[in-house]
Order: sequence, then structure tokens, then C-alpha cells
Amino acid sequence: MLIAVTNSDETNMVACQVAFSLFKTPSKISRVRANAYLARKELFGENGFPVDVLISPEHLVTQHITRLIEYPGALQVLEFSNGLVRLVAIRATEGGPLVGHELSYLRTHMPRVDTRVAAIFRKDRPIIPQGDTVIEDGDEVFFIAGTDHIRSVMSELQPLEKPYKRVFICGGGNIGQRLAHTLESRYQVKLLEQDRDRCVMLSENLRKTIVLEGNAANKDILLEENIESTDVFCAVTNDDEANIMASLLAKRLGARKVLTLINNPDYVDLIQGGEIDVAISPQQTTIGSLLTHVRKGDVVNVHALRRGAAEAIEAIAHGDHRSSRVVGKRLDEIKLPQGTTIGAIVRHNEVLIAHDHLRVQPDDHVVLFLVDKTRIREVEKLFQVGLTFF
Repeated sequence: MLIAVTNSDETNMVACQVAFSLFKTPSKISRVRANAYLARKELFGENGFPVDVLISPEHLVTQHITRLIEYPGALQVLEFSNGLVRLVAIRATEGGPLVGHELSYLRTHMPRVDTRVAAIFRKDRPIIPQGDTVIEDGDEVFFIAGTDHIRSVMSELQPLEKPYKRVFICGGGNIGQRLAHTLESRYQVKLLEQDRDRCVMLSENLRKTIVLEGNAANKDILLEENIESTDVFCAVTNDDEANIMASLLAKRLGARKVLTLINNPDYVDLIQGGEIDVAISPQQTTIGSLLTHVRKGDVVNVHALRRGAAEAIEAIAHGDHRSSRVVGKRLDEIKLPQGTTIGAIVRHNEVLIAHDHLRVQPDDHVVLFLVDKTRIREVEKLFQVGLTFF
């Protein structure tokens, strides 16, 4: 396998070509950022550059931010099985009906909504949840549910926020442009960019977005554009310091929620949870796409969580009770590594939230949460099929 992730699209593409032509490398992954390349699918494949998997950081970050905007109050929203099931991280807040109660209360309070709390982080310490675990104010809770039930479960953990309407984007680069294009049909979007030529290009390519020329560090511009009535302020320039300062200014001027793109991972832990609501790391958002292709076993989705300390994976169960460690077994019979929980199973497009009596069948998509990613090799072995597993 070759993974080409230099800062040059051309270098990555040529590296894949060399690997295929000279060394017959079977799997080739390339990071490609330029929209001009991504829009021309004929550039890749049998008659073009031999790239098996294209990874676009801008596209992945745009998806990540879009899901956060769709679910007000969420810290992270991850999709599995083509969006049928989602894993959501949310901060438990006083006023949520479940806060101060045991987890078992959720089932009695919402009998028609099936969900599972996969993990709780309390003051950065992981807790494997049990029925008698009490949710406390400030807990970071990861839960799994079918997409239709996400908002109902969120409302149990914090007072449900009103849907967002007005989005202000700072930075008109690749991410800013993609984000505006994705959101402008459903939200009122303003985009601030300081380069005049870039503003002209953006105004020509975006249909409903209001494109503004200026610097987000300018207080007067933000006030003129009624930043105090903005639901979400997204700082997505290539400059971490500019993003942080613009976000702090917007928050103090009244922006309801602030999302900030941070390339330096050392900054993320420093700023998230204060005046900046969510810090977004492109590296952590992208790494899952890479890990999906390097994990052993039939792993179809990998998401890095909590700045890479934890992982959520989707693995497909193959074989039968003789060749597999999981097929044919009840969930309470599977010997999971310490700190690992099964959150859900997707079977023939049906979402089955994990309960002890559930039995794994061939071709089930199993969603697992690992609070300790060093245990990933043990999980991979569970889903590897052999002649025998003894």
C-alpha cells in the first residue's frame, strides 16, 4: 500500500503512478485538495492516474461542520452504514432530563426510542457506562442511535437548542467555499473574505451566499453585519491565530455558537470548551479515512475521537460460528477487549441497538467504540475469519 499525503496534489498523484508502473503496488491512496482535479473523475482510474482511494481533507471537514450545524449542541457527529446510524458526542448540561439520573432512567422515560450510551468522559477520564451510571453535569457523553432518534436523545442530555438559521463563514478558501455551497440552500449564509479577486470568484460561483470583502478581526465589519444575531460563526481560514482571534471577537460580540478550524493539534485542547464552542482539527477529521484502509479485518469505517485517544469503527462480521469469534454469538458472549463496547448492529438496512440478547449474524455491520485505541489490534482479530479461531 502507498499512502501519498504530501502538500502537493501533483506529487501525490505522480507517486501513485510511479508505484503502480514500476512496483505494481496494489493499493494506492492519494490526498487531493484542488477542486479542479476532484471534479474531473476521468483523471483517475484505468485511463488516468492509478489512484484507488481519493481523500479530500476539505470535503471531509465540510461534512464534519455541516453535521454539527444540523445538530445544534453536538460536539461531534459521526455516520455509519451510509447514515443509517450515528454516533454523537454531546456535553451533558444541567436542565437535561437525564442529567442527575441513572442511564436506566432513559429507557423508562423514552420507551419508544432505542439508544445506547457507548462511553462517558468525565474530566477527561473514560467511564464504561452501566445501567446504574449517573450522568453528571459537564460529562461528555457518546451515544449511538438511529438517525431519526438523534434529536430526541440529545434533548435528554441538555436543553434542546433551537435550529440554526444564520451562518457566518470567515474565510473564502476551499473549505469556506465548499461550506457555503453546501449550506446556502438551507440557511442564510454570509461569507467574509479579505482578498478582492477571491471575493469576485466566490460571488460568481455561489448562488445565495452574501459575499463580503474584509477582515474578520475588524470589529466594525462584524457589527455592521449584525454578528449578534448570527447563530453559527465558522472561522475556516488557513491561519490558526486568525481563526482563534476572529472567533473570540465574534463570540464576545454575541454570536450564538462558534466553530473554529485549528490545524495545530496542540491548540485544540487549549481553546475548546471556553469561549470557542468547538475546535475542529482537519488532521483528526481526515485520519479516519486513512485508517479505514489500513485496518485489518473487514473494517469499512473508522473515526478518530477525542483528539485521537479513542476510536469508533464499523466492521463487517463474516464466516460462521466455526470460523468467526463473533458470528453466532450473543453480544454478552463476545470477549471484547477492555474499554470496548458494541453500540449497534446494522442488518439489511435495519438498525439494531446493542443489547445483550442480540446475536451476531453473517454480514452484520457492527459499530464499536474503543476508549483506548491501543486495543484496536484485538478488535481487528475478532473480525478476522480463519480456518479455526482456537
